This record gives sequence, structure tokens and C-alpha cells, in this order.
Amino acid sequence: MTALTRYERLESPGLWRETAQAQRRDVILSFGDASLVISDTAERVLTHWSLAAIARINPGRMPALYTPDPDGDETLEVDEPVMIEAIEAVRAAIARERPRAGRLRLVLLGLFTAGFAALALFWLPGALARHAVTVVPVSVRAEIGRDVLARITRINGPACHARDGVAALERLTARVLPETGAQVVVLSGGTGRAAHLPGGLILLNRALVEDHEDPAVAAGFILAESARAARNDPLAALLRAAGPLATLRLLTSGRLPDAALEAHAKTVLNATPRPLPQDAALLARFAAAQLSSVPYAYALDASGESVLPLIEADPMRGRGTPQVLSDGDWIRLQGICGP
Repeated sequence: MTALTRYERLESPGLWRETAQAQRRDVILSFGDASLVISDTAERVLTHWSLAAIARINPGRMPALYTPDPDGDETLEVDEPVMIEAIEAVRAAIARERPRAGRLRLVLLGLFTAGFAALALFWLPGALARHAVTVVPVSVRAEIGRDVLARITRINGPACHARDGVAALERLTARVLPETGAQVVVLSGGTGRAAHLPGGLILLNRALVEDHEDPAVAAGFILAESARAARNDPLAALLRAAGPLATLRLLTSGRLPDAALEAHAKTVLNATPRPLPQDAALLARFAAAQLSSVPYAYALDASGESVLPLIEADPMRGRGTPQVLSDGDWIRLQGICGP
């Protein structure tokens, strides 16, 4: 169904009641093939409602109350404005679809435009971006991160990919950020030391592995960049810069415009030095990773003056620090940008 493709990646919570006597259940709503899929919180499908049969019981009131059968007592309560707008837009498209040559495209284009106009009226840009950050799936975040990285490497040169070095980098990532799903990429060029992208991507300049004798320096930058991403969601930053129309496109199609991705890639490459995460939060991460903060601090400021708290409050001071990376792996990682 053509109208449905605009919303096929959209999900939202709801409350479902199978019968009048049943308890309301928390469910997840998503669009299927000509149907609204209702699943439990464990992602088990409970039922499918035909989009053509869905009726709204309380027009104009919130939360919206829907039923698949006006004569039955099965109901669905939805209070998510974007999902309500999507259901109404798709139902309208279904109602207006007619096999009349030459007019179908015009009708769908009008619905598409009306849907965007309605969303623009009811959602301020900031609220829309915050909503998108909460509903965009992990898989879409990862895809966005890969798209931005592809543009960065096209502008800045390819990522370093010597096989032994990549394997060593994966072991370093697992040592510093275990069980997070983060991926670290070493860039062959660029002005910044480190950056992060949506989807758990962390970027390091090659100098961090080539110009230092201690792998704890690179490990510290990975940890600090992870802290920055946790404090300021990288997808939120991208959407604020991209604007409400790009955010609407992400919500309805699961993709961002190429221009927004290109602009963000240039922003990451040209970013000025950013403030450090708060000392207490960063030191807590070093402690959890059993990693000394001193090598990282001196890499930031060789004099130590501006990073004194990171040096004096080193969580591993006086304690045995587990090995960050074996000597062999460190040598292999230092050659990641080699031939």
C-alpha cells in the first residue's frame, strides 16, 4: 500500500483491551502490510487490525480510542500524537483510494502534504526532535551513523582498516566499553582527536594510536567520547541542526535527507575543541573500566594544569591496573593505518 510506506517504521505505545471484561495491556503499535500490528512489550504479536476497518470511537478527544469493529468491545487507546496522525492519514488515504487513472498520484500527494502540514502545526521543532529521539529504533540510529561516517571518509579519506589492527581495536573497545555494542573507527585524517556519531560509533584520529606509547591514551579518549554521547545524544544534536522537516522525514520514512547527513559530516570534521564531560562523571567511568585517567589527562594537556582533577583523583591511584592491551595488540593497533 503506497500510503503505508510513509509510516512503516513508526512505532508507539498504546493500551489494548481484548474484551470489555479484560484488563488493559501495555502494547507496542507498528504498521504491517495493510494492518496495524499490536504486540506485547516482549515483541510477541497479539493481533492484527485491518487499517481499512479501524474506526475511531471518540473523534476530537484525547487519548484517541479505536476499535476494529464498532459492534464489538475490543479497543485500543493511543495518546501519541504522531501515531494518531499517522493512523488518521493512512485511514484517509485508504478511504480515498480509487482505481481512477491520473488522479491516484494527485490524491496521495495531497495526503502526504496535508500530513506534513498537520504535524508542522501541532509540533514545535524542539518537541518533534525530542519525540524522534525516543522512538527511533537502534537499527535506524546505526544506519544514520554509518551514513554520516561514509560521508566523512569520502571527504576526509578512508578509515584505517589493516586487518590485524582492526582486530586489536575491537579488543581495546571490548576492554574499555564491554557489552555496549560500541564500535570504534580510526580515521586516516582529520583535525579533531575524537568524535561520536549516532548508533554507538566513536571516531579516533590516527595520531591517538600512532603518536603515544601507552594504549591507555586511546582508551581514555574512547571512554570520554562515550561519556559525551551519553550526556548529549548525538541523534538529538543532528536533528536540531537538520530542522523539523528532516525530523518529520525520519519519523515517516526512517531516513534523513542527504543534505542533513552531509552537513552533519562536515560539522563533525570541523568541530572546535569541546568541553570535557564533568570530572565526577568521567572519573566514575574510568573507575568502572578499571582504567587510569592520568595518561588521558596528560594527552590533553602535557603540563597537567588544566586537567589537574583528572590527575589527582585518578581512581586507580595506588591500585593495580588491569592490562589495557597486550604489547602485541598495541603494536598491531599502531599499524592500523598501514598498508
